[in-house]
Amino acid sequence: MSTVVVYVTAASREDALAIARTVVGERLAACANVSPAIDSIYWWQGELTEDAEASLILKTMEERLPALIARLKAVHPYACPAIVCWRIDDGNPDYLDWIAGETARPAS
Repeated sequence: MSTVVVYVTAASREDALAIARTVVGERLAACANVSPAIDSIYWWQGELTEDAEASLILKTMEERLPALIARLKAVHPYACPAIVCWRIDDGNPDYLDWIAGETARPAS
């Protein structure tokens, strides 16, 4: 059972907070961190684009990823949201156990 960090960008702090409340509320992620201001430079539809965005970091378990990614895509306003995942190889065992416990509970 692997713990995973999921990185997502959003158009604004408000969008990131709404997404975070949804997926943490549904226990698809144990925790969300929202960074309200990032500058993003990327190619979109053949044009170099620069936007102010917010970033969202979620912590979850690998077995929750399919449901989390599907839900993120469903609630995200972008046509092609940035959703990337990294496995956590090591860390505070108590914190990693907490993530596992929180994502195993049913949504209230």
